[in-house]
Amino acid sequence: MFATFSRRAVILVSSCVVAVAAAALATLPPEGVADRLGLHPPEADPALATGRLLVPGDREAPVPAPIPQPGQVAVCNEPGTDEVVTLADESAPGSGRPVWIRRPPGPDSADLPVLYLLHGSASTHETLMAQDLGPLLDHEMCRTGVEFVIAAPHGQENRGATTEWADAADGRFALESFVTGPVIEAVEGEHVRPRELRAIGGFSMGGYGAAAAALRHPDLYAQVASWAGYFRVDDPDGVLGEGAADHSPDLLLDSADVEHLRFVLVEGTEEHTPLREGSIRGEAERFADLLADRGMTVATLQPRGGHDFPTWGRALPDVADFLVSGWAATP
Repeated sequence: MFATFSRRAVILVSSCVVAVAAAALATLPPEGVADRLGLHPPEADPALATGRLLVPGDREAPVPAPIPQPGQVAVCNEPGTDEVVTLADESAPGSGRPVWIRRPPGPDSADLPVLYLLHGSASTHETLMAQDLGPLLDHEMCRTGVEFVIAAPHGQENRGATTEWADAADGRFALESFVTGPVIEAVEGEHVRPRELRAIGGFSMGGYGAAAAALRHPDLYAQVASWAGYFRVDDPDGVLGEGAADHSPDLLLDSADVEHLRFVLVEGTEEHTPLREGSIRGEAERFADLLADRGMTVATLQPRGGHDFPTWGRALPDVADFLVSGWAATP
């Protein structure tokens, strides 16, 4: 079963099959990928349009970029392995915050990319698991020939507030700190990834949270995938307090530190989910224009459907292609 999310409710709907792209990424010329994904490449700096990224200065040697091997990676023959680890957090229900981690077959290593995923306001990491997101992404790893780790933390808090994946102004929870600290440590351990091999994505509120986290911590992530996200503060429970503007993605774009970030924005053709002011409809296009105006790399996808996993699932092949093109361009 797939779940349909509004900002406040969960509705079960029938399952669907995610469409599979006709050709593997490795067989497509760079211009073909850009055209199919609707990329808005920067005109002033062609290097950014190809996903050229810098290696952290404190690393002795660059981590090699993954080389796409469509249909020839281990996950084609053996599914990934799921693990749920629980990290101590007094603000979480039960005083422990679970993190779902799915790893492809074989040993972990610092050159294996990681996709961190944030769920929506009415769901948890278990919702993503129940949507078969792991097997669906296994399929995309096989198709593109690049394997990666999936990691999704639990983002609810004891009082039931809509957390916005932030650190609450009153200190009662610290989800942004949790995602950008303990989660990365638990997932990567001794095999710390460079920024270039980390992506962060999310669904609805998680799409907002992923954009905000990457823009507030550009040293940690190189790519962002937002499904039905919004890019201005909504915050119905006022958890951000007087510092809300510091968490608004559309106000965080003018620092040179964020120029390297690559965004893929997914919004269904029938998206009408309300926010406190207006709705999510049109947010992807609005934010894409802001990114393009600043010479940043952005792709927009408009799958058929509304605010639900069947719609978002239809974009998985193109989102995977976008992420793999960035990871494969790592020097």
